[in-house]
Amino acid sequence: MTEEQEAELEEQADDVDADDNDEEATGLQHGDFVEIEYTAYTADGEQLVDTTDPEVAEEEGVDDQGQEFKPRTIVLGEGHIFDGVEDAIVGSDPGDSDTVTIDAEDAFGEYDPDNVETVSAEKIDEDDRYPGANVQIDGQQGYISTIIGGRARVDFNHPLAGEDVEYEYEVVEEVEDREKQAAGLFEMFLGMEPELWIETDEVEEEVPVEPDEDDDDEPAEPEFETELVEKETLYLEATPQMTMNQQWMMGKQQIGQQIIDQIGVDRVIVQEVIDGMGMGGLGGMMGGMGGGMGGEEDIEAALEDADIDADEIVDELDVDEE
Repeated sequence: MTEEQEAELEEQADDVDADDNDEEATGLQHGDFVEIEYTAYTADGEQLVDTTDPEVAEEEGVDDQGQEFKPRTIVLGEGHIFDGVEDAIVGSDPGDSDTVTIDAEDAFGEYDPDNVETVSAEKIDEDDRYPGANVQIDGQQGYISTIIGGRARVDFNHPLAGEDVEYEYEVVEEVEDREKQAAGLFEMFLGMEPELWIETDEVEEEVPVEPDEDDDDEPAEPEFETELVEKETLYLEATPQMTMNQQWMMGKQQIGQQIIDQIGVDRVIVQEVIDGMGMGGLGGMMGGMGGGMGGEEDIEAALEDADIDADEIVDELDVDEE
């Protein structure tokens, strides 16, 4: 084979690789934000695993758990849903739907009999000493399978361990609005969608500058100067519901960093707003106690209303001082 023929074959191979890459790049890809609807049952259809459908939630009796059932926003490639479902979505388009079965091993794990232990009932709160109660023993989460006398059998397997899961899903849309992307992530992390917005601010920032050259051999001290720089900021209004959210209290730094990385903003600022609560009555009361007490006539009138002799009080005070 001549050098020209080899070069031609290599060029053809490059063209094939380029075509393959173009085909792989079609449809939704890792890093895309998508809004999806789904309902997942165990493969035998006996137990609901999760759903975004309010009608299914009502039928299954889980609609009273304080959760809002509606389409959810996820980021492909970030592990927000089982890999098997994510793999099916990658390459698809908004409007596509499918059903995917996830093997137990890739869902909630295979059932492991060694994860069932007998423990003393003394390790369990009295209110939780009944079969089916979720308990935490020595840092492990489990549930009581049986309890007899002073001993309890605690199963540390996931309640759905050993179960294949069937996911029926539909891709509603690709989410491109960044504020909607952020809102969707917060809802996924916290189970609630806070009020938020993105602005570009000018802020003062200390930046390093080249130090003046020194004749001495010793290294020069680092020097800084203040500059105005633009920072894209995601502002977030912290409601009482959010500030008391356990996920937020335990992981706000990690959640904020994920928002910064995935939305592409420079920082997140959480604002706490205290609204007026109609405190005019309290202000009036305090005014009567503080401002009104400054006048002698008001004091005398108050004492008369209370049937107290002001002269007697003065005499008692004089006696105490002596």
